[in-house]
Amino acid sequence: MSFDATLNLTGEVATIELKGELDASTAPRFHDLIEDAAGAGALRLDIHVSRLSYLSSAGLRSLVFARQKMGDEVRISVVGATEPVSRTIRLAGFDHSIDLIDA
Repeated sequence: MSFDATLNLTGEVATIELKGELDASTAPRFHDLIEDAAGAGALRLDIHVSRLSYLSSAGLRSLVFARQKMGDEVRISVVGATEPVSRTIRLAGFDHSIDLIDA
């Protein structure tokens, strides 16, 4: 399946929408958008994943990268995760570092 990622900056809120599969081959695109959001000084990062069908361990590491890059003062929300994606996040215990929000 293909992958697409977009970034929208509105004031101090960065919104990234992910579609497809987030794995080792697609993670660099996501990382670029995280870098852009951090560089813009976003104080909140919303990652919309309702159209993300798969999250590999490399994809999970990308979420960890987002947490580290954005800093502890930035609120990060993963919004609309499907059951397989939210399960991966919860099994890793990463739901304690971000907000996991139903759509």
